[in-house]
Amino acid sequence: MKTVLIIDDEKEICDSISMILEYEGYLVDSTTSAIEGLNKFSEQEFSAVLLDIQMPEMNGFEVLKKIKEIKTTASVIIISAYGNVENAVRATRLGAFDFLEKPIDRDKLLISVRNATEQAILREENQEIKKNFIGEGEILGKSKAIQKIIELIDKVAPLETRVLITGENGTGKELVARAIHKKSERKDKPFIEVNCAAIPNELIESELFGHEKGSFTGAISQRIGKFELANKGIIFLDEVGDMSLQAQAKVLRAIEEGKIERVGGGKKIDVDVRVIAATNKNLIEEIQKGNFREDLYHRLNVIPIHIPPLRERIEDIPILVEHFSNEITKKHKKLPVNFSEDAIKILQAQPWTGNVRELKNIVERIIIIIDKREITRKDIEFLFANSSASIDNLIETSNSFQEFKEKAERAFILKQLIANNWNISKTAEILGIQRSHLYTKMKKYGIEKEE
Repeated sequence: MKTVLIIDDEKEICDSISMILEYEGYLVDSTTSAIEGLNKFSEQEFSAVLLDIQMPEMNGFEVLKKIKEIKTTASVIIISAYGNVENAVRATRLGAFDFLEKPIDRDKLLISVRNATEQAILREENQEIKKNFIGEGEILGKSKAIQKIIELIDKVAPLETRVLITGENGTGKELVARAIHKKSERKDKPFIEVNCAAIPNELIESELFGHEKGSFTGAISQRIGKFELANKGIIFLDEVGDMSLQAQAKVLRAIEEGKIERVGGGKKIDVDVRVIAATNKNLIEEIQKGNFREDLYHRLNVIPIHIPPLRERIEDIPILVEHFSNEITKKHKKLPVNFSEDAIKILQAQPWTGNVRELKNIVERIIIIIDKREITRKDIEFLFANSSASIDNLIETSNSFQEFKEKAERAFILKQLIANNWNISKTAEILGIQRSHLYTKMKKYGIEKEE
């Protein structure tokens, strides 16, 4: 259940917001005391916090700092009657997720809280993945693919160039974007994330560029957009392939001119932002379908970084399994668990269409269900006996029948090679093909054994 904490010295505000959120299914707690609010936050788990600026005991900026000290992944939405640019920028620099002006529009409130709670969940997941995939300023992994990504990040991070990160869901696109920010000259400036897939098309322009009071129905006050909030920092356009063509045109103009215009406004506003974009879609195909602007694609794709799916970097699986095992056993207060070599091999043979997130879920399931100190192949084979879910995932991630066939063939060949300890002759015999044909297939799909 998603839980929200409201901290505002006006009881009427707390009550009205609580009523709106509770009607939508949120669990809500509220207080008119900043100190009591901090105590509640430190003692309970909240998906998001709605926080006023002007309060008698301490102001909202002071409370925001303390909340972030307690939990860095907290999603805090500032609500204030003093909706000026300075307050919005200050809140963002202190780590606020969003800034809403009073009186609060119901639709804007619900969108902001929904996105904040979703991001809080993702941040929790990313914190765990980051310890293995991105550690103290570096990406961890022994596969060649990961090493190339590390090198590329080190090269492009200090520059001002735009980056387009591609890869399937769950591969870590946001983590790579944050690694670039962390190593960039803008590391002390805002990192503003926009999930283009989570915002309705009719609202994305307002989210990106802000709006003026009265510019459309429901625009009862001025709103500062994400580009403006990201000034001097980095804006991360996640799932940019889902952005409407109209919004794409405005993003292109903002990149070219370094200026934005709020919806309903006539004034050009200077913005100095570095743009990093990410997508799980094939943008070339989207261009051909008329869903994505080719000129914007070339603007964003100055430096491409492709994160391969987990099934193509199976050498990283033992590292991830060990990390997740340690995290999960600590969480459930269990003794340490070891996965045997043959158990790791069966994990390496899976297609992992859900990538790192799917692997983590499976490891947790194994630890809870098996409940043994030593996990062997025999213990977990039953989990993969029915492959229908994997087939469904392959279908969902394939854009054509040909792509589905190639993904399935690659996964099957890789599984057989691992099962036969990379014995080419034996694998070719089992597959019923010549050794030369198997070598051709391996080259086609980029299958090679890491030393």
